[in-house]
Amino acid sequence: MHAFSYAVSLANMYGAGITILHVLSEFPGEDFITNMINIGTWEEIKNRHYSEARDQLIGKKRDHVAIREVLEVFSEEVQADGADQNFVTDEILIKNGTPAEVIVETARELKCDLIVLGTHGHGTFTDVFVGSTAKWVIKHSPTPVLVIRLP
Repeated sequence: MHAFSYAVSLANMYGAGITILHVLSEFPGEDFITNMINIGTWEEIKNRHYSEARDQLIGKKRDHVAIREVLEVFSEEVQADGADQNFVTDEILIKNGTPAEVIVETARELKCDLIVLGTHGHGTFTDVFVGSTAKWVIKHSPTPVLVIRLP
């Protein structure tokens, strides 16, 4: 919400639309696992557990319908709360993958003008002020990045 308010403010100021991207991260350490078992077996295990987790989270709905609906309601509520904050939600995307990579790839594909990203700053000492996802996005994105430190 904190980072989104910055995006809304900028969109309102410049008459821009907003694309909301939510990335469902994949299990970290896949290289380690695929060194122990074959890739086919790992994919079966991952898909089985991913489906179970997804079904529990979204009530067995397909295509991330529940998550998309939550983001749509969120966008509508932000607009309703700030009468002076008029913005257009161009698109709501739910993708799977490594968050940093998906953010950069999506910004490239959509030819976004700016990436607004919140960060908790969790991680190693070098990531105290900027989280590892934000750091990777800053380093690899051809699109300008505005990083908002979350309270």
